[in-house]
Amino acid sequence: MKEKIKLDLNNPEFQESWLRLDKVERNKVTDTLKKLSQLSWEQVYKDQGLKWEKIVSVKPPKGIEAIYSLRITQSCRAVTFRNGDIMSFLIISPDHDATYGKK
Repeated sequence: MKEKIKLDLNNPEFQESWLRLDKVERNKVTDTLKKLSQLSWEQVYKDQGLKWEKIVSVKPPKGIEAIYSLRITQSCRAVTFRNGDIMSFLIISPDHDATYGKK
């Protein structure tokens, strides 16, 4: 059996962006996080609903090899990175273009 991924939700910017969402969107984020915690990395990569994508238009923070976007709700994307078995969340953006550094 594939090992489930672990979630790192401790980034203050991620927490602030999550808490700024209205209650309905916050609950949808929670549902997606619950789903993610039950998946292996292979399942995340294949899940068409999550749309895991490498962000090439934005330089990753120092010490991070690459950052990724995933659909956390129908209207929001989260920016994350992988550190071993851990998916670390950086921010939630309700604006898809902002996620990719466009504007």
